Amino acid sequence: MTAESTAASRGTSTGGWVGVLTGKLTAWVILAAVLLVSGAVFALASSEGASEAPQTLPDTSEAALVSQIQQEFPDSGSVPAVLVVTREDGGELGPQGVAAAVGAGERMAEVVGAAPQGPIPSEDGAAALVLVPVEAESISNEQGSELVRDMRDAIADGLDPGLEAQLTGGPAFAADTAAAFEGADFRLLAATATVVAVLLIITYRSPVLWLVPLVVIAVADRVASLLVATVGEAVGVTVDGSTSGIVSVLVFGAGTNYALLLVSRYREELRRTENRRQALRDAYRGAVPAIIASNITVVLALLMLLLATLPNYRSLGISAAVGLLVALAYALVALPAALAVCGRGLFWPFVPRPGRDSARTGARSRSAAPTTPEDFREDVPSGVWGRIASGVVRRPVRVLISCVLILVILAFGLLGTRIGLSQTEQFRTPSEAAAGLETAAEHFPAGVTDPVTVLARTGTEAEVLEVVEGVEGVVSAMPAGESGTGWSRITVTLDAAPATDRSEDSVVALRSAVDQVPGSEAIVGGSVAEGVDTSDGNLRDLALIAPLILLVVFVVLVLALRALIAPLLLLGATVLSSLAALGLGTFVTTQILGFPGLDVSVPLYSFLFLVALGVDYSVFLIIRAREEAATHSTREAMVRAVALTGGVITSAGIVLASVFVVLGVLPLIVLTQVGVIVALGVLLDTFVVRTLVVPALFTLVGERVWWPGDPRRGVTPVGEPATVGSDDSASATTVPDDSAPANTADTKEFHP
Repeated sequence: MTAESTAASRGTSTGGWVGVLTGKLTAWVILAAVLLVSGAVFALASSEGASEAPQTLPDTSEAALVSQIQQEFPDSGSVPAVLVVTREDGGELGPQGVAAAVGAGERMAEVVGAAPQGPIPSEDGAAALVLVPVEAESISNEQGSELVRDMRDAIADGLDPGLEAQLTGGPAFAADTAAAFEGADFRLLAATATVVAVLLIITYRSPVLWLVPLVVIAVADRVASLLVATVGEAVGVTVDGSTSGIVSVLVFGAGTNYALLLVSRYREELRRTENRRQALRDAYRGAVPAIIASNITVVLALLMLLLATLPNYRSLGISAAVGLLVALAYALVALPAALAVCGRGLFWPFVPRPGRDSARTGARSRSAAPTTPEDFREDVPSGVWGRIASGVVRRPVRVLISCVLILVILAFGLLGTRIGLSQTEQFRTPSEAAAGLETAAEHFPAGVTDPVTVLARTGTEAEVLEVVEGVEGVVSAMPAGESGTGWSRITVTLDAAPATDRSEDSVVALRSAVDQVPGSEAIVGGSVAEGVDTSDGNLRDLALIAPLILLVVFVVLVLALRALIAPLLLLGATVLSSLAALGLGTFVTTQILGFPGLDVSVPLYSFLFLVALGVDYSVFLIIRAREEAATHSTREAMVRAVALTGGVITSAGIVLASVFVVLGVLPLIVLTQVGVIVALGVLLDTFVVRTLVVPALFTLVGERVWWPGDPRRGVTPVGEPATVGSDDSASATTVPDDSAPANTADTKEFHP
């Protein structure tokens, strides 16, 4: 059986759909169908964007139970908006200033239609508070944002010169969050599309070619955003602004990677044949297995988030999985159909033609199949990646030790890092609510604007109140009404600002103290308690989800490589790289960007993306190495694999890292931190792990790395006739690259 007949037989067995997809007429029909489906989604799916902050409170937490029970109280439908009035020069308000605060509070209350409470003067006489209840239902929607804007306008109207009035509290924070996300979707889309366009132009060196994948990916992103909102509504999951931003970045990043893999393989096939449709069919069959393996790895890892206790993780899991599946569908259907309707001139001015680039890339024609192992060695492209790989396999121990030491040193950047940000530290953009909270903390007990709520069974509140007043960190505690359903409420003011270590320690102490009151069933809630429960939920989710992600990735690697040793090595290298990226990213965000610490959700977000996305590049490399190992030693196979996949994998890594950095255009610090850490991690995987660590590991382990599989099984040795019907090598996945020498089908069987 000749190489040509082998390739032809495989094309017949697997190319039915591919042939239909790349046919001239059917390609136009498929593009029309894609446009119709996309248009239907645009017309029918919900287009309402989410602007609220992520929901991070575990559903079964004590703070969530307090929030639920408080719905039984008569005033459950309102949340206080807090007005803080001070003098711009920091002096005492005096009677005139207090009167001005009263007037501002009354104007604010007229907008809401409620009675103001206060003023409450500070002990130093330099500040006053006025509280106005706001309907809780209006906080998280556009009506609530407009209401807060109207309240601020009313406060400013007629305010005496020299006074400063800041509106804070729950309604103000919700409105500031919504305002921070206004236009963020457009900014994110514009920035991402620009970055991808520039990188595609640089990669393809064509003024035309970049438009095809960019348009396909942009349409996929918009379809994904609408489907994500629809699916979220159907399953009862809130898709907040940060989740939609991450999904958009994932769709653009993964979609561009898929396009790079397919188009680069298509360009290589065009160098081998004059028939561009046959070239596209061969490229599709070669690239799709790697694309699907990449997509499945990330989607399955994301779906592990559905087991999390925090709602924002579950929201991201289902939303990102839907988005990546949409990106996969457009990459496998719309992109090849678009390429099929375009001619070879799409690659202008560097139009690939048979024989034109063979000297530079080492590409050979299908009829010139190699006949000896020496032919394969001579066929390795002479480029920077080949030279790097050759140096690594000559000194694997030195390279491995050096890289591991560097990664370990980078991982130490995590030591001593503060985990958790206060409510005022969440925003990168200015927030009047955050500034007002800080001003209030300067003149009042720090917890006065955000008291802790203790609920106890009616009849035991006196005993609970006595215990609460004795807890360290409590400034004051007072009864705050009964529900009429058997619960009584106590409002507790702490001496520490909300979402700080001291305030959270006080909440833990309160819970321990009230548990000692028999029959009270006392529980502690409020935003500070919510922060404690969210932190605990993050720790539980990290302990549960991280091992599951590793397990999913390991299983996918075993199936893709048909080995056990190789997946273990890849997984170990990826975990070390992820820890190094977390350490390096922490140093960059805290010491260079000046953030006060890491948000509590950053470690799990980052670990998920670093492992699921980072391992892809090593997979692309090792799948190619396994193919080469069918006719070469593992050492030679690694050199060839690095040399032949270096260009496209590096381009894909740079693209993915760049689009994650674009998350920095969104207003929440957590998104900037995740973007920076994942971008650095992807670059580490691309340039250190995939290029240096993995080749060194595989060189040291040698042929045993493929155990219990054998890449040589079913391959005809040199000097022996080929076995007709042997198709073991057909299942190997070919990783496309800018300089791949030949189709795997042409290189697996050869004759003397």
